[in-house]
Amino acid sequence: MRSAIGIIPARYSSKRFPGKALALINGRPLIEHVYQRAQKAHSLEQVIIATDDERISRKCRSFGAKVRMTSSDHTTGTERVSEAAENLDFPIIISIQGDEPLVNPSMIDSLVKTLQQEKIIMGTLRQKNRNLRYLNDENIVKIVIDSDENALYFSRAPIPFSPSSFFWHHIGIYGFKKELLIKYKKLPPSFLEKSENLEQLRVLENGYKIKTIETKYPTLSVNIPEDIPQVEKIMNRQKNHE
Repeated sequence: MRSAIGIIPARYSSKRFPGKALALINGRPLIEHVYQRAQKAHSLEQVIIATDDERISRKCRSFGAKVRMTSSDHTTGTERVSEAAENLDFPIIISIQGDEPLVNPSMIDSLVKTLQQEKIIMGTLRQKNRNLRYLNDENIVKIVIDSDENALYFSRAPIPFSPSSFFWHHIGIYGFKKELLIKYKKLPPSFLEKSENLEQLRVLENGYKIKTIETKYPTLSVNIPEDIPQVEKIMNRQKNHE
């Protein structure tokens, strides 16, 4: 079985929510929630945080996380993860977005399992969203897939144009074979990537396939400050059912 490591990219500057990684959710920083949940994944041998910001680094070290400092020139989280992974001896790297405080460890395990297959070099997660009012929310990324569950396209716009009962909501956790991840940061940012502001489109536009795996676990990424009360509500509900 190929070994795997989890890397959480984290930056301080964010156009929609500066300092997001250190924003408090139920009294603890957002990045700590992501780290603690990722630590529970059975398939990961270790989890590290990749950042270019000393404030984030200090806070992460204070709760016991391993941190790798990276360049401040990266335009995407995947580029940051690629730098952090370059000298690590792991054939599978899971990139866990630092704004996913509700990530379930089983989500990560499903990606690692899928990437054990020889022909699959990248994977990500999708979830059925039956609340069609979110179809026009640009903060919720939509995905359309082919008959083999490979991604055809990702967009902030409504895709497909008129779904009858649900759309596929993309969950921003990625699994890579190391060779593709290292190659990623050497590829120039693509037209579609820049148009949609979605880093995974660089992979599709360069002819690689992205396998998608359905997950049924509820999740909500933190894109703006207003998302935090909703995340806390879900967390508290989950805690009450434990």
